[in-house]
Amino acid sequence: MSNNGNQKRTRQQRVASVELPPGAWGKLLSQLQRGSVLVRLALCAFVAVFLWVFTRGWEPPFNYQLGAIPQRDVVASLDFEQIDEKATEEARNRARRLTKAIYNQDPEQLIQLRAKLRSEISRLLTAETLDDDHAQLWKEFEPRLAEGTPDPTPEERQEQLDRFHEAFSKENALEVFDEQIAAVMAPYEQWGLLESLPAEHENVNFEEIFVRVRDVTGAAFGPPAKRDVAEVRVEDAADQLQNVLKEKLASAELAQRVFAWLRPRLKTTLSLDLQATREAQDEAAIATPEETRTYLAGEDTLVKAGHPLEIEDLILLRLEHNARISQRDVGMRIRRTLAVFGMFVALYTLCGFYIHLREPRVLQELFRFVSLLTLVFLTVVLARISSQYSWGTDLIPLLLLAMTLAIAYQQELALLLSACVTLVLVISVGHDMAQALVLMATVSGTVLVLKQVRTRGKLLAVGFVAACVALLTTIGVGTLYGQPWTLLLQNGFMLAVWSIIAGSLMTVLLPSVERVFEVQTDLSLIELGDPAKPLLQELIRRAPGTYNHSITVASLAEAAAESIGARGLLVRVGAYFHDIGKMLKPGYFVENQGQGDNRHDSLVPAMSTLVIIAHVKDGADLARQNKLPEPIIDFIQQHHGTTLVEYFYRQASQQHDQDPESAEVDESSFRYPGPKPQTKEAGILMMADAVESASRALKEPTPARIENIVEEISSKRLLDGQFDECGLTLEEVRKIGESLVKSLTAVYHGRVKYPGQETA
Repeated sequence: MSNNGNQKRTRQQRVASVELPPGAWGKLLSQLQRGSVLVRLALCAFVAVFLWVFTRGWEPPFNYQLGAIPQRDVVASLDFEQIDEKATEEARNRARRLTKAIYNQDPEQLIQLRAKLRSEISRLLTAETLDDDHAQLWKEFEPRLAEGTPDPTPEERQEQLDRFHEAFSKENALEVFDEQIAAVMAPYEQWGLLESLPAEHENVNFEEIFVRVRDVTGAAFGPPAKRDVAEVRVEDAADQLQNVLKEKLASAELAQRVFAWLRPRLKTTLSLDLQATREAQDEAAIATPEETRTYLAGEDTLVKAGHPLEIEDLILLRLEHNARISQRDVGMRIRRTLAVFGMFVALYTLCGFYIHLREPRVLQELFRFVSLLTLVFLTVVLARISSQYSWGTDLIPLLLLAMTLAIAYQQELALLLSACVTLVLVISVGHDMAQALVLMATVSGTVLVLKQVRTRGKLLAVGFVAACVALLTTIGVGTLYGQPWTLLLQNGFMLAVWSIIAGSLMTVLLPSVERVFEVQTDLSLIELGDPAKPLLQELIRRAPGTYNHSITVASLAEAAAESIGARGLLVRVGAYFHDIGKMLKPGYFVENQGQGDNRHDSLVPAMSTLVIIAHVKDGADLARQNKLPEPIIDFIQQHHGTTLVEYFYRQASQQHDQDPESAEVDESSFRYPGPKPQTKEAGILMMADAVESASRALKEPTPARIENIVEEISSKRLLDGQFDECGLTLEEVRKIGESLVKSLTAVYHGRVKYPGQETA
């Protein structure tokens, strides 16, 4: 008898048969052999190569931007020549465009406006009550109410009128008021107002103008004085007028009413002197010298320190830059190329590992990965292009990137990727350390304050926060580097403007961001949860009991979610739709059944279970047909997880006990298909749905019974493993249970019995 099959192995053979798990390099090699990983690496390499080509990574960047203010004189580093005739013609045309327009100001209109204000106030002061005639006049002095604020009642209007009279009750109050209004309106009467630029203002500098005021006789206009358009624009002047009124007048309420009367009556008082403006343009063009000269290395100054770079400066500096580039040899270009690619590899590795650990779905889903790469690519491209036209405009694409990532993913990921893209941009554009610090601080501040987007003004508010960060950081960093205050303030305010523009643009782009990255902000959730949605209206019509159940569950789940810091609004909207599948067969669910009407009486437990379980799949199909977002569909599919349909399972078990020869009851066939809750919000909805249904079955829902049933259901879900994949901790489950108990106790609180209700 042979025993080869049972032959013992030697010690050496046993040792050789032991296979240790692969090390770090072995795991990395195995990952690199996967096709999906190779595809993603190829995409990263493609983006890196394209950015290298687009940013001309083999050459040092052109370090100057339109509007930038150099701290020291820029002297030619090598000999070069500048174009002559074409540059001269462009300089003359540029001089024409930069000429400030000349306007004539006639203050008579504003003087008459003050007189009319005095007259209207005098009429109101003679009115003891608001009759029909004075009521219409009083409305002209009423400030605009906030949206949703009810109109004041007649009694409130009378009280307001009494306070208005009281403001002028002192002796000579009206004369004092006249003096105050004259002081407030004096700047506008002197320099005028401008609602919009006239059509004749084309090709004229619209940031500053010259204003000529009539002399004391009113017969002729005096010499022109330079003014910013922002100082005479009606929209800006109105804001300033409101603030000055609050400072000058006796009460804030009086200031608001005077402003409410004045604001719609502020009209254009400036008129463009087209002939004088054209003459000034011609004089500026004639005074422009010809640009024909050779610049010598170390001798000629290209740009003076402390002055913003203009187009002609950039042309000159670009000529010098191109001459320097032409002198670089192949070795220098190869070394810079390797350095740039080394930076790309380091940044890709850092971001890749972080995403793998904290946001693995970005790597798992190819569309998300491509969307993220595309976003980074577009940010660098747009920032590089915009930086060539105006100083600091590269901040706009950076802020849009940071806000998009903060909305679509975690704040930590947004900070990391934004910092990496900022570094790439700093290297490719040629920013100095001070500019790099300002960009980094502004982007970081934007991400940190952007947590939820619940209102349409949120992103604009984030833009204002970013503007403050940019302004303060520019001043702080510039002070450390010894820059002059005028330069710091100018640069800071310019970056602040770009930040506000970025917030405004993000408000417009928000729907596209939500659609591309499949994320739901609080704003979109509020719109989605509108009861007037056709799908919810259909649920009300077909299954009113289910709708009422969903509303109650939504309230319970939202409070429970907020108790652990989860997204309460997301849970609430998910609860609205979690049972929409029941509308297809509403009569099979107890909340829609009348007394004595139970369709399951004619079905075997297994068939009843199929009908009950089907509402999950039906709900998901309805949601997809109505184009509900994926997070809401996840609630529909996961709110029962893989729980057991206990009622029909027990019924089937009892029938098997009565008839032992029948087929064995398979527990798995009485369970929902899942998946189990994948997020904390889905786990919360599962608990809220279960305890609300169970509480309805209590004959006397006392607080003690409610607490017992919540604890029982929580324990069952825990022991059944329903919370294994959603990240809920035991402490969070306890807090959720306490919140549900409080909410259910409030719903089923005791009520006073009125006479005649004893037999009810």
